[in-house]
Amino acid sequence: MGTVGPRPARMHQQTTDRRRLPRPQRVLIVDDSEDIREMWRLWLTFWGFAVAEAGNGAEAVRMVRASLPDLVLMDLWMPVLDGLRATEQLKSDDATSAVPVLALSAQGGPYAESWAKAAGAEGFLHKPADPDELLERMREVFARCAERDS
Repeated sequence: MGTVGPRPARMHQQTTDRRRLPRPQRVLIVDDSEDIREMWRLWLTFWGFAVAEAGNGAEAVRMVRASLPDLVLMDLWMPVLDGLRATEQLKSDDATSAVPVLALSAQGGPYAESWAKAAGAEGFLHKPADPDELLERMREVFARCAERDS
C-alpha cells in the first residue's frame, strides 16, 4: 500500500539545520528599574533576541566593552553613570563606537531626544514605549547599521 505525503524522515531532512541558523541578535537593556528591565526582557526574548541587563551606565559600559552586543537600549536618567554619559563613553571608544544605542526616557521633555542624539544615540523613544514601536525602531537601527557596515 502506498504512502500519502512525505515520510517523517524525509520531512526531518527538509527542516533547517540549527547549526546554520544565524545567532540571535544580542541586546543589552540598561535601566535602573528592575521592573522595566524585566518587561523589556520578556518582550525581547519572546521576539527571539538574546538579552543581557545592566542597572546603570557604568555597568553598561563594562558589559558593552566585554561582549559587544548588537544593540543597547539605554535609559537616559540613572544613578552612578547616566545614559547620556554612558553613551558618550561608548561612542568615544574605538572598540565600542559601532555598537548602536537606542535611548529611552520618560523624562527630559522635548529636549531628551536631542540630548540623546548629541551623545551619539542612533535613535530615541519616549517611555512608556509601545512594544511594537520599540521593535520597529530596533529594526530601523539594525537596518541603518547594516547599510553602514556594507
